[in-house]
Amino acid sequence: MELAKAPKSELERLIQEYLEYLEVEKNVSPLTVRNYAHYLRRFSGWMAERAKLADITQDSVRQYRVYLSRLPGGDNGAISRKTQGYHIIALRSLLRWLIRNDRQVLSPDKIDLPKSEGHSVKFLNGEQVDRLLNSPSLFAIQGKRDKAILEVLFSTGLRVSELTKLDRDKVDLGHREFGIIGKGNRNRVVFLSGRAAEWIDNYLKSRDDNYKPLFIRHKGKVDPSTSDEEMRLTPRSVQRMIKKYARKVNIPVDVTPHVMRHSFATDLLMAGADLRSVQEMLGHKNISTTQIYTHVTNKQLKDVHESFHGRGK
Repeated sequence: MELAKAPKSELERLIQEYLEYLEVEKNVSPLTVRNYAHYLRRFSGWMAERAKLADITQDSVRQYRVYLSRLPGGDNGAISRKTQGYHIIALRSLLRWLIRNDRQVLSPDKIDLPKSEGHSVKFLNGEQVDRLLNSPSLFAIQGKRDKAILEVLFSTGLRVSELTKLDRDKVDLGHREFGIIGKGNRNRVVFLSGRAAEWIDNYLKSRDDNYKPLFIRHKGKVDPSTSDEEMRLTPRSVQRMIKKYARKVNIPVDVTPHVMRHSFATDLLMAGADLRSVQEMLGHKNISTTQIYTHVTNKQLKDVHESFHGRGK
């Protein structure tokens, strides 16, 4: 992957080396490399062309953070605190790599991450999930595909990128489980509901092609020489498809594949699943990531309080 033009400064050169390290040695995703390149080149651009490592001080980082907080962008006229945080995470990661390579630089521990903005997790309740899952028309093959996709997302909690990478020979419909390599190259096993397996089977039986991807596009003319990857459905296509069906059945939530993932986790927890098991099924590295779903257990605690408080006399 083409990462950059020839660097102009010591800092730019080292950033380019770091990005190559992420790509080649750490084998991180192209999207992560692209994002880190954006964040770090914004920093080097702000530091000016002749920037040296010695110029990265606590004071210069503080000034940079002020610059980020005033940078135009986003719905409120400035980039969000979450995005500002991504810039700082990338900078801290670069500094750690430099220290491991015996460079004398500012310790990343001296740079605090901004406090994240509180936010609520969007998810669908049971009635909304049922309406969404039953929204595709099943007369055409495209509707059968979309029905299978919705069932798989709710059954597995897959990320949309994980869903679109699935190949039909890797999905065991008999045992209703299969392994995937998710974010951070972490392996996990995901499980299909009986309904999800049934709708995948129905969709595949409706196809008369030999393309490898589990979910392919069905619009437009298909040339026999078209490759598997050209036929593979894209994450963006799945996002648009879900929004279309959510509008069709008047769901008052901005439904995305990630909202489906949230709904999967929330459904499990409300039924009594423990947080560690949900962490494993979602493929989260840390339990702290899964704890965004504590709104569910908090509600359960509130219900217990209302049911039993003051009745022990």
